[in-house]
Amino acid sequence: MVLYKVKVATGPFLKAGTTDSISVTLVGTCGESPKQLLDHIGKDFAPGAVDEYKVPCKADLGELLLLRLHKERYSFFPKDSWYCSHLTVTAPDGQWYRFPCYQWIEGYCSLELRQGRTVCHDTLPLLLEHRKQELRARQRSYRGNGETEAQDPGAQPSRGSKALAGPTSPTPSSEFVTEHWREDWFFGYQYLNGVNPVMLRRCCRLPENFPVTSDMVAPVLGPGRCLHEEANVSPQGGRVYLADYQILEEAPINRLNGVCQHVAAPLCLLWLSPLGNLLPLAIQLSQTPGPDSPIFLPSDSEWDWLTAKTWVRNSEFLIHENNTHFLCTHLLAEAFSLSTLRHLPLCHPLYKLLIPHTRYTLQVNTIARATLLNSEGLVDKTTSIGRAGLLYLMRTGLQRLNYSTLCLPDSLQERGVLSLPHYYYRDDGMKIWKAIECFVSDIVTYYYPNDTSVQEDSELQAWVWEIFTQAFLGRESSGTYTPSPLWDSSPKLIKFLTMIIFNCSAQHAAVNSGQRHLGHYPDQHFTEECPGRSVVAFQRRLAEISQEIRARNKTLALPYAYLDPPLIENSVSI
Repeated sequence: MVLYKVKVATGPFLKAGTTDSISVTLVGTCGESPKQLLDHIGKDFAPGAVDEYKVPCKADLGELLLLRLHKERYSFFPKDSWYCSHLTVTAPDGQWYRFPCYQWIEGYCSLELRQGRTVCHDTLPLLLEHRKQELRARQRSYRGNGETEAQDPGAQPSRGSKALAGPTSPTPSSEFVTEHWREDWFFGYQYLNGVNPVMLRRCCRLPENFPVTSDMVAPVLGPGRCLHEEANVSPQGGRVYLADYQILEEAPINRLNGVCQHVAAPLCLLWLSPLGNLLPLAIQLSQTPGPDSPIFLPSDSEWDWLTAKTWVRNSEFLIHENNTHFLCTHLLAEAFSLSTLRHLPLCHPLYKLLIPHTRYTLQVNTIARATLLNSEGLVDKTTSIGRAGLLYLMRTGLQRLNYSTLCLPDSLQERGVLSLPHYYYRDDGMKIWKAIECFVSDIVTYYYPNDTSVQEDSELQAWVWEIFTQAFLGRESSGTYTPSPLWDSSPKLIKFLTMIIFNCSAQHAAVNSGQRHLGHYPDQHFTEECPGRSVVAFQRRLAEISQEIRARNKTLALPYAYLDPPLIENSVSI
């Protein structure tokens, strides 16, 4: 007779415990144990508890491969949900095994867990079959057409959405905005460090449908400056930028309280002054110039100019909320999450790397669909384009979306904004991108020593192929496939994973700003020492970035804190 010691850790959340009956079966290379009830006198499996039990066996089981966790009815108590964090087993020879779980277990069922060692490929038939069964079960639960029969593995059972927050007290930032929102320099500043800091592009040549002349903007440029020379890309030029809202031109219009609303598709020209301020030069509120679409200028009357800027801000709101925020962070994160759940088993290194950044994604998106995006929901009742316009914007935006847009270094380069001063979104974002990239590189190179190991991982191939077909609609023009697939080498895989983590965390914080901060991994999916050291190094670098940001912000009248790492959520949870 030999004795195995089993420790069971229950999550520290409210109602994470259970009164159900819990049993385990240990499965090893030399056999399996009898089903053993885990029961002490008194309460077992309380929230935050770590309970220890003994599992007797007639003979040594060899190397432990699997642990079956059985959740069954106990007496007359009703069934309840249980959040099991992990189990550890100490064998008779002192060998220690860890079995990560980190999920809610609902109803009465049996769950097979494998030890926490990260494995890209299995050779034992038992583990190969377990791997296949795990993915088949997940693919039944998480279907690729937007339907699911299961919730986020780590999400608490839904108890309804939070109520809208009530009035809040003024803050230094809100008081600053109240004082300066009418001023041109602050209008320009919002393009750099507001909630939609990705609209601006360097303008080397004025669009034909935006006939702004040097005479029109001379009062802003000052004597001796020509608009076309200022727009010219040269050491002395390249100071003109454009925000183009063309995507709104054919957006459906909503009716509110029976009144037809209005939507503008503006063109807004801005200029970087010698003092380093980004100033609006001209605004046209439609894409078609003419008598019915005048060009508004800072030299116009105060209220005409303020009205034009307000219409631009209204268009900015529509694109920001529908595309920059919901489409490019929430919905893309959902595609990343579903593919991860459907194609990567719990023991896969990419599952362990990505699962913290998909936490609560399906739950929060489901709530958004049910309360904000449904027919006659909040979007329909409060916005000028309604639900039909929202769907149009997201559909059109997705058709135009490309891979480089989602990669911060590429996006900044393409938009020609690398040299703009006071662009704190860029400065902080690049530091975080590089920190994530370094962390991802450590993980990828540890588990994938060469390009061949990437190419031969069939689960990785299936994972990224579904992202290509679902998130990017299988479009080769998206840049995720041509001239060669993104998943055929370690460097490309590192960039792809960096893009996913950045957009699920830092980018979402920049355009939403908020629970579990970036770099915080409470669930210990990685059990090897090398990934553990990489996590610590990543956390250390994020702490350094935070110190740099806070030191800089002390010198600013309006601090930019959206990308301060402790304020960045790991995922798009809000």
